[in-house]
Amino acid sequence: MYSLLLAIIYMAFISLGLPDSLLGSAWPVMHSEFGVPLSYAGIVSMIIAGGTIVSSLLSNRVTRKLGTGLVTAISVALTAIALFGFSVSKSFVVLCIWSIPYGLGAGAVDAALNNYVALHYSSRHMSWLHAFWGVGVSISPNIMSYCLSSKLGWNMGYRSVSLIQIALTAVLFLSLPLWDKKGTAADNKEAVVNPLTLKQSVKIKGVPYVLFAFFGFCAFEATAGLWASSYMVGFRGVDVETAARFAALFYLGETFGRFLNGFVADRFGDKNMIRIGIWTMIVGVLMIMLPLSINTVALCGLVIIGFGAAPVYPCIIHSTPTNFGKENSQSLVGIQMASAYCGGTFMPPLFGLIAENISISLYPVYLGVFAILMLVMSEMLNSVISKEKMKTEPLTHLGTQV
Repeated sequence: MYSLLLAIIYMAFISLGLPDSLLGSAWPVMHSEFGVPLSYAGIVSMIIAGGTIVSSLLSNRVTRKLGTGLVTAISVALTAIALFGFSVSKSFVVLCIWSIPYGLGAGAVDAALNNYVALHYSSRHMSWLHAFWGVGVSISPNIMSYCLSSKLGWNMGYRSVSLIQIALTAVLFLSLPLWDKKGTAADNKEAVVNPLTLKQSVKIKGVPYVLFAFFGFCAFEATAGLWASSYMVGFRGVDVETAARFAALFYLGETFGRFLNGFVADRFGDKNMIRIGIWTMIVGVLMIMLPLSINTVALCGLVIIGFGAAPVYPCIIHSTPTNFGKENSQSLVGIQMASAYCGGTFMPPLFGLIAENISISLYPVYLGVFAILMLVMSEMLNSVISKEKMKTEPLTHLGTQV
């Protein structure tokens, strides 16, 4: 039963990634059919992000009432319905309306599943599960590309992914008894003893640090992926095809890195994996920043930052119950998700304004700011957690003193 449920959770993480890269793949065709500017993709993505942030903040309350398994099944069903709604949309306004359940489903399942895995499974599974999210992100653009090249249209691309999500929804509903046997109900009862409001959550020592660290990570990740090609082409003069290939390698490096991290995460521990990952990201940024006449080092830097980013997100999530207590983890994971989505939603457009009005050459500097923010916040969190543990642990290690 343990292995079967784990396999289902892996499938759920693939389903998390499937919708995330569809809009970018299809929008060059969609905006022409809808008769709206290319920039309107930002409106759709902002609506989706808004729904995701709201559902992340509400996930604690919903998961306590329904349990992780049911929340996961309902959320995947919601995204499946929204994706089907995208496929039959005939106007931009209707597309925006379907974006609301799209975002609401994504945020709830993300927070609920991440917390469940943090409570019940080891760090290596958290890394591998997030690697499977990368698999989902990689699959859907290929589905969309096939539909577009085969003259089936972007509608069929969305419909195909929607059908996959519907099949996953059926599997998740059938698996509900397995979630209860694993201990979901017991965990929810334990959590209800001390339910936390948003205000109470952020007052816990160390929580503001982890929220800023998460904000910084997703701001870094989203900006790095979105503006990599533009920087390489616009500032370094790299040809478009090469820049696009290495920008994609950033995500492949992150996905492959998470598969590898799974083999060492339990040995090194979450704290060390986060630290190693952030320092690797900083090395990658410095490689991009070096004023060399050849671009090979900068292009390799993109791969390095993707590889470095691999352990940070899953290890921060997995360490939440250890750092702040199992009874608080569901509340805090939801808030962390919301903070992460804020960073990933608002910071890349800000760099777009900087690139347009100042210079796109500031790309590595902008990334460096968030890398340093992550490093400082994570080390401050480690310091606070260490001090709190010293207060609560017995003082037997002091021995007898004369």
